[in-house]
Amino acid sequence: MAKRLYIGNLSYDTTDDSLRNAFAEVGPVASASVMKDRMSGRSRGFAFVEMENDDDAPKAIERWNGQELDGRKLIVNEARPMTTDRPPRRGGFGGGGRGFGGGGQRDY
Repeated sequence: MAKRLYIGNLSYDTTDDSLRNAFAEVGPVASASVMKDRMSGRSRGFAFVEMENDDDAPKAIERWNGQELDGRKLIVNEARPMTTDRPPRRGGFGGGGRGFGGGGQRDY
């Protein structure tokens, strides 16, 4: 089974292919996915890389954690699995303000 790595502090210029090529220096890469914003399509600054061989994952962490790629020092560690006990995500656009510019309770 492939071991999944979290890659943080990515440059906005880093692509799936450039990330795959960088981590392929250590061993075969099953997948490399830069996470993108749904609205803008711009990188969110982090990615996930799956190494084909579990033994290559610690080598990739040692090789790339703290090293520069596309002008940014990467943060690389083993990805944590998503848990099912997380609270549901809410839609964007902030809190439930009244649209009056803030302030306290008003009697209208």
